[in-house]
Amino acid sequence: MRSNLAIVNVLGALVALFSAWFLLPIATALIYGETAELQVFLQCAGVAVATGVILLLATRRFRTELRPRDGYLLVSLGWNVITLLAALPLMLGEPQLSFTDAVFESMSGLSTTGSTIITGLDALPHSVNLWRCALHWLGGMGIIVLAVAILPLLGVGGMQMYRAETPGPVKDAKLTPRITETAKALWLVYAGLSLACMLALWAAGMPLFDAICHAFSAMSLGGFSTHDASIGYFHSAQIEFVLMLFMLGAAVNFATHFTAFRRLDMGAYRRDPEARWVLVWLGFSVLLLTGMIYAQGLYATFGETLRHVAFSTVSMATTAGFVTVDFSRWPIFAGALMLFLSCVIPCTGSTGGGIKMFRSLIMIKQFRREMFVLVHPAAVAPLKIAGNVVSNRVVNSVLAFIFVYFTTVIVLTFALLATGMDLISAFSGTIASINSTGPGLGQIGPATTYASLSDTQTWIYTLAMFLGRIELFTFLILFTPSYWRK
Repeated sequence: MRSNLAIVNVLGALVALFSAWFLLPIATALIYGETAELQVFLQCAGVAVATGVILLLATRRFRTELRPRDGYLLVSLGWNVITLLAALPLMLGEPQLSFTDAVFESMSGLSTTGSTIITGLDALPHSVNLWRCALHWLGGMGIIVLAVAILPLLGVGGMQMYRAETPGPVKDAKLTPRITETAKALWLVYAGLSLACMLALWAAGMPLFDAICHAFSAMSLGGFSTHDASIGYFHSAQIEFVLMLFMLGAAVNFATHFTAFRRLDMGAYRRDPEARWVLVWLGFSVLLLTGMIYAQGLYATFGETLRHVAFSTVSMATTAGFVTVDFSRWPIFAGALMLFLSCVIPCTGSTGGGIKMFRSLIMIKQFRREMFVLVHPAAVAPLKIAGNVVSNRVVNSVLAFIFVYFTTVIVLTFALLATGMDLISAFSGTIASINSTGPGLGQIGPATTYASLSDTQTWIYTLAMFLGRIELFTFLILFTPSYWRK
């Protein structure tokens, strides 16, 4: 009981910290004279502050160092409580969504999925559009990792939350001697690249407000836009090129960025096996799809075909989910391939979702090792990536994760089929949601929104986004009896 109350105490600190995020839409409402939205965001900020302070004061005498296992419960509670608080402005003000739709939109923002129920984005108040994209940016690196840099000031540990929140199977690698400094270093790189993205988009011709919002979305690999037509609204090859560069950057391990920037060593990217394979897989896929779609005669020139295919493939594969054209008009092979790439392209330690490239490389090398051992049963064949031996514990963990990943996809797909949804929409939507990609195929394709879903279907997709964002195990471990034993 005492340990659980200590978790609630830290949760109160997280909520209080999150309340400061409301300053962004409040300032935006003041700048653009959006009086009604200003009142709504002030009220919601007050609710968040009050919630955090009450939780902190009610449990302050139980404050203590968290155990490693406490991080899992804290992350699950933190994401859900913050999602509910983030949904409040969407219910109380424009666009006045229902509770179900507001929670979906909020979870889509914080999980960096980018699926939306809202239509008429062009007419939304600036403060609401900024709020949606700002949720992306916050969720991109993780509110928990941000708190790791701050909470030691309150006397609670951070490593437990960092391990629970950080995506990927290599969570124990530290960039700096202290976990607090590691979190600060990651956020510094993240913020720096986001600023560079905003300036590059502005220089490419995007209005400043749109550049800020789309930089938030691009670096978090989210996909929310300020326009219903997404990036297609701008009709600009320069803007698309800038976004492709930064989406690729966001799909790379931020630890690699940190190493490259700190040592001024661009060779860090060449030595990163994940980054190399990302470029190989994307390059091959872009060329393959460009040839296929050009042969269909859907676009007038090869250059136009390459432009649309390259942007759509990079956007979907990195799990950003921006769109410029309706790729549901392309052969079904193209959409299916891009959804498959979204499973494997993002690197460990990036803001993307899915299985991750590191796990994919492990599975490929494990397959090759099994084939070798079948021929040479007495051989010792350690599994290596970039010259480093990967322990069998990590290999087993990856095998378990992939089993749970596909089991979850199957279960959620059947749950959607039971509601009457067609197979293509159900399966593609589940993949898109659990990978934090956004657009699917069929009923929820790139030219549509998720507004046509029933409440039951909306909640299923909300669950898929949540499970994908915290990488399954962090939540599912709470349902094991061993977790609750003393």
